[in-house]
Amino acid sequence: MRKTLLATAVAATFSLPMMAHAQSAPAASPHTFTGNVGLASEYLYRGIAQTRGKPALQGGFDYAHASGLYAGLWGSNITWIGDAVAGASAGVELDIYGGYKGSFGGDWGYDLGVLTYNYPGSGKTAGGTILKQDTTELYGAVSWKWLTLKYSQSTTALFGWGKTSNALSKTRGSGYLELNAAYDLGDGWGVNGHVGHQRVRGNGPASYTDWKIGGTKDVGFGTVGLAYSATNAHDSCTGNAATTARDVYCYVNNNGTDAYAAGKGRVLLTFSKSF
Repeated sequence: MRKTLLATAVAATFSLPMMAHAQSAPAASPHTFTGNVGLASEYLYRGIAQTRGKPALQGGFDYAHASGLYAGLWGSNITWIGDAVAGASAGVELDIYGGYKGSFGGDWGYDLGVLTYNYPGSGKTAGGTILKQDTTELYGAVSWKWLTLKYSQSTTALFGWGKTSNALSKTRGSGYLELNAAYDLGDGWGVNGHVGHQRVRGNGPASYTDWKIGGTKDVGFGTVGLAYSATNAHDSCTGNAATTARDVYCYVNNNGTDAYAAGKGRVLLTFSKSF
C-alpha cells in the first residue's frame, strides 16, 4: 500500500511539468498568409488574350482568417491596352480582392466578394482623351466538391467600354457566368474544365462564350499545366473593329500592319508555385 502511494506520488511529480507545458502551448493562429508565383505562355482572361501571344509573369499574396474572411493581391504583365488603344502606357494589371467564404451541408461551399482590376498608367483614345480601364466587380459563387458555379457583375464601366462619348453604350452592369471543374486524379495529376459567358451590357457584338479543358501535374517543386482554350469571339480581323460583331476582339498595332485575333483558340502552358 505504501509502495503504491509512493509510486503514485512520483508519477504525479513527473506529470505535472508535462501537463503545465501542454496547457501553455500557444493556440493555432487564426491567420494564414500564402503566396504564389507563375509563368504562362500567354495570359488569357475569360478566354481573351491579354499579352498578344507573349509570355506572362504572374504572382500574388493572400490572407485568410479562420472566420472565413479573406483578402488578396495579384498581378500580371499585359499588352492588351496598348494593343487596343494607341498611345496607352498601362502595361501591368493589379487585382485587389476580398470577401467571405464558408461551407454548409458537408460538401457545399459559398464565396462572396469584391474584385478590382487596376491598370497603373493610362490608356488614350485616338483623340487623346485619357481612358481608364480600371473595373470593379462583385461576385458570388457556390461549390459542390469539385464543381463551382460563379457569377460576377461589374459596378463600373467594363474595362473602359462606355467611358467615351463615341462608345456603343454604357457597360456598367455587365455580367460573367462561369462553371468550373477541377478533379484530383491522384499521384499529383488533375484535370479541369471551364465554360463561361461574358455579357457586355448594351454591346451585343462584344458578348461571347469561352471554354477550356486541360490537365495539371504536381512535379514537387511546382505544378505544370497544359490546356486548350477557345471562344466564339474569334475572327479573321477584317472589317471595322468598332462596329463589326466578329471583329470586336481584333487588336491592330499602331501602324495598322499586324492584326491579332485575341479570342482565337490556343494551347496554354503554365507553371505555378505556392508558398
